[in-house]
Amino acid sequence: MDLNLLIATHAVAALYALAIGPINILRRRRDRTHRILGYTWAGAMYYVCGCSFWIVSDGHFSWLHGLSAFTIVTVSLGILAAVRRNIKWHRMNMIGSYFGLLAAFVFATIVPSRNIPRLLASDPLTAWLAAAFVIGSVISLYGVVRPRKRRHRRSVARSAKA
Repeated sequence: MDLNLLIATHAVAALYALAIGPINILRRRRDRTHRILGYTWAGAMYYVCGCSFWIVSDGHFSWLHGLSAFTIVTVSLGILAAVRRNIKWHRMNMIGSYFGLLAAFVFATIVPSRNIPRLLASDPLTAWLAAAFVIGSVISLYGVVRPRKRRHRRSVARSAKA
């Protein structure tokens, strides 16, 4: 895979995980929507962490690669805890993984030699379009998977009589 394409997909998946994380952390738990968003978020996190090992500066790994390895472990432990119905450990691992992603994002955006600040300086339209695409896809996904409010049978019967 071309390195530029790898970096672009890495950034989009990271933005996606950044956007979808708070939705799932702050909303009601243990429903179909939470599981779908959670597995989608975990998949994005695995992709971000996994592909980071092919993105190296000067042929050397950085502390961000250590964070990626650690995050693969914590996301896996979070999923295992959810399967075992250990909600406390599930919550701790997933929120911790999200904060690790947030720290990596802040670092990637404030260090001038990194790709995101260079892209913002050289081609801000592309950066904003990518962010808009991610936000739009998160909103669309949430719109598709969120539970619909069901009307009570009596209110349905009343509206049918009217």
